[in-house]
Amino acid sequence: MTPHADGMVARAPGKLYIAGEYAVVEPGHRAVLVAVNRFITVRITPCSPAGGYAGTIRSQLYDTGSRPWRHRPQDGLAEAVGGDDDYVISAIRVVEALVAEGGGRLGSFNLGISSELDEADGRKLGLGSSAAVTVATVRAVAGFYGLSLDDSRVYKLAMLASDAVQPIGSGGDIAASAVTGWVDYASPDRVWLRRARQRAQARGGTGDLLESDWPGLCLRRLPVPSVRLQVGWTGTPASTPALVAGVQAGSRGADDVYSSFLRASQDTLASLTTAIEDDDAGQVMSAITRNRVLLVQLGRISGRVIETPELTRLVEIARDHGAAAKSSGAGGGDCGIALCPPDKDIAAMSSAWRAASIQPLDLAIYTHDSPVPPMEVTS
Repeated sequence: MTPHADGMVARAPGKLYIAGEYAVVEPGHRAVLVAVNRFITVRITPCSPAGGYAGTIRSQLYDTGSRPWRHRPQDGLAEAVGGDDDYVISAIRVVEALVAEGGGRLGSFNLGISSELDEADGRKLGLGSSAAVTVATVRAVAGFYGLSLDDSRVYKLAMLASDAVQPIGSGGDIAASAVTGWVDYASPDRVWLRRARQRAQARGGTGDLLESDWPGLCLRRLPVPSVRLQVGWTGTPASTPALVAGVQAGSRGADDVYSSFLRASQDTLASLTTAIEDDDAGQVMSAITRNRVLLVQLGRISGRVIETPELTRLVEIARDHGAAAKSSGAGGGDCGIALCPPDKDIAAMSSAWRAASIQPLDLAIYTHDSPVPPMEVTS
């Protein structure tokens, strides 16, 4: 494996949760997500190492606009200079570990990142920028080194990179960004994954880890249903890690109720995936409504606000226009989604959202052409 002399460009889409939030944090519990047509793009340009640095990462994600990186002396893999590792550095590292295991020569490069996932004023929309930048970096660095990776391996490398930085996440946003389209996902056992990642780091077994079955993981693309997805933004950004941690902490001491929530979520997601596969719009909408109720109940037992008043208004307006709606992702702000039968007046619903200070987002579901071999849950 020799670094590509002309560099590499890769992009990854943002995501939205359709159903299964919070439950998907638990291993083997399902969620349905979609990839949307806003992207993070990563551009790699070969460079000569200078001053002990392997290159520079340029991105508006950084307060200073850029940061240098280098190959660390102990194992030659990537590390940040002058700060903690982040998703980009971690993604470079996991791909380069795979390259090094295969006997490849590590190169030097500059990496530039551009994003369409935020508003023009920098406010986050909740489309999964951390996941998208991790997936795009994995694809770009893999391409730079001439690695051919299918979507499942891109997901696994990005999940390894993300778990090293933010271990609380389910990885659903990574799955949507890697697989694209409508995605049926169940999260792997992160305790197992952490131990496996540490063993791979110690023994140089990243390649073996990519080829192994991950307990709890399900990763498959669903057919596209006829219901139409509409997205409304409340204008209030929310922190997913803080909300997830808060809901988990607030649910302690209510184990029976939380277990009931998990069982009901699994049943609802089973109904939803079947309805999507059957293209049964009525059952899809029914499952969305049931999942919304479950999330509202979870917010009550945990003492955290998942469905804000703005999101409640979004849901009510959608319902008045014949759609089923709910919060998307961790809630607490960000976006809500509505699934509309083909015969409903979407323009009227969007107008009513605007009147309620909810901004309809011009988003469409994005699917790339790569086939995805299904990965079903293993225990």
